[in-house]
Amino acid sequence: MSKKLLILGGRGMVGSALVRAARSRGIEHIITPSSSELDLCDQSATEQYIADLKPDEVIVAAAKVGGIHANSTYPADFIYINMMIAANAIHSSYKAGVKRLLFLGSSCIYPKAAPQPMPEDCLLTSELEPTNEAYAIAKIAGLKLCEYYRKQYGVMYHSAMPTNLYGPGDNYHPENSHVIPAMLRRFHEAKVSGTDIVQIWGTGTPKREFLYVEDLADACFHLLDLDSPPDLVNMGYGDDVSILELAQQVAKTVGFEGEITTDPSKPDGTPRKLMDNSILRSLDWKPKVDLVTGLSEAYQCFLKEEKLGTLRAK
Repeated sequence: MSKKLLILGGRGMVGSALVRAARSRGIEHIITPSSSELDLCDQSATEQYIADLKPDEVIVAAAKVGGIHANSTYPADFIYINMMIAANAIHSSYKAGVKRLLFLGSSCIYPKAAPQPMPEDCLLTSELEPTNEAYAIAKIAGLKLCEYYRKQYGVMYHSAMPTNLYGPGDNYHPENSHVIPAMLRRFHEAKVSGTDIVQIWGTGTPKREFLYVEDLADACFHLLDLDSPPDLVNMGYGDDVSILELAQQVAKTVGFEGEITTDPSKPDGTPRKLMDNSILRSLDWKPKVDLVTGLSEAYQCFLKEEKLGTLRAK
């Protein structure tokens, strides 16, 4: 296929899955600049790069991401970097004549008190969850940029809001990673060291939805194949589990047989974050990988990456 596809953020977990999905669809000309090759916070550099490249399509998967601890500790970094990435990527693509762009956001854009499951039209109806407000505001700005560029300029710029993602190439930093990679690493290390107890943050009662990253990539290309997709589409699995239930399943996956305790002094975050996936389902897409299967595959990838010394932990 002669199409030239630019994937911004193409070296991370999501970007790597997008590259695999693109190749499986016969797309050969895929460009994935690293952060050292292209600083998306640099407006002039981003404009020049995309103008010289002249891609047919752009997927904006680049972002500064992290869990509750990282979001709470570095809110200025999260809002500034993610707003700059969105603004520079979208405006530079428009200036370069790119007609098709998909921007990836996050389920955290929705209000803390959003109805469950969360429909797309509950956006901006009430206050955000304080622990990730900075990141959410930046992502909302990005999806609104796409919506308004499409409205004003007629370009097919649209957005997808993934739920919590996990899978091959995840970040296993002991403090700044998301919940599934953090748990996989902690339970694995506890098993290896013979530790009897693993404690998880919060009460364990909040419920979360998780989507395997290969399913996310498949859904993205499904949207890109549509002539006129919605401005905003939720991308979720359609079911959720409590954090304690997740911990129990991770322990089972890893083979940890000790005790799991909770720490109610630590923040829980939003009580529940289940996405309404009815719009995406109406567009004839649904996920293929369930949580048990996905955790098993993610753990095998963790073990392989650890053995090869390629485990991401930053």
